[in-house]
Amino acid sequence: MRVLITGSSGQIGTNLALRLLAEGHMVFGVDRRINSWTDAFPTLLQDLAIPQREFRGGIGGAPYPPCDIVVHLAANAKVYELVEQPYRALENINITFNVLEFCRAQGLPVIFSSSREVYGDIKRYFTDETSADFSYTESPYSASKISGEALIYSYARCYGLPYLVFRFSNVYGRYDNDIERMERVIPLFIREIGQGRPVMVYGREKVLDFTYVDDCVDGIVRGITRLLAGDLANRTINLAYGEGNSLVRMAELVGEALGRHPEIIVAPAKRPGEVSYYVADISLARDLLGYAPRISLSEGVRRAVAWSLSGEG
Repeated sequence: MRVLITGSSGQIGTNLALRLLAEGHMVFGVDRRINSWTDAFPTLLQDLAIPQREFRGGIGGAPYPPCDIVVHLAANAKVYELVEQPYRALENINITFNVLEFCRAQGLPVIFSSSREVYGDIKRYFTDETSADFSYTESPYSASKISGEALIYSYARCYGLPYLVFRFSNVYGRYDNDIERMERVIPLFIREIGQGRPVMVYGREKVLDFTYVDDCVDGIVRGITRLLAGDLANRTINLAYGEGNSLVRMAELVGEALGRHPEIIVAPAKRPGEVSYYVADISLARDLLGYAPRISLSEGVRRAVAWSLSGEG
């Protein structure tokens, strides 16, 4: 397989690329920043949010090699940051439009990275893929993912573009501790607890579905294989662990892995745009992909802490 990955310098993109390379596939990355983790695959530095008009040989005429499929991961991803800077949500929509136009011009299938944020703050606790109610849109980030999904569906109907949409949930693990660029909660807690500082949790009862990156990547690879084989297309699928954990419990697990007793400060929930409860229904992923996540939060946090302490980050 020849796979083009947008957002290839991010956590999921890096792990996915290295998995594909290990299995003997060709990978070409596109990102607007250098990959700080590895130089194992070529990466074109390009801002995909810039309006484009020419997609024949690549976006904006950039020299993309021949490929069989595009995995579109590129996005501005922090929910609260996009509340403060909503223009970045519009960038997400522009990026997806540009990627879809490239796929249309080249006749390529696409895998799109959506988010559990499209469900909103699901007080009703329904998370099967048909239950998303967009009147519950919580933030500009979730609106950008809803818009991206809508573009995908429209391109499938108007141009016959094959796709899979994966809705991710709180992916964590290797290549996830560049906190100064993008603050993410698990690597932030690893750093703060490891240095003996207190950590802040917004909402004692806040429950999320944390997904270790290897499980997420396994689901994506299964999707790539089935989409290219013609065995599966034009479906929207949750990719998560399928179990809820509170942020307080996650902080406690980080402390256990570090051999420390963390000081956890609980602030009122919630900040604007943030979801307070999500546990994924992953039955469709099990049925369509044979997806079976293996790494619990306790084991995943142990691995994340071990990786962070190894000095590789």
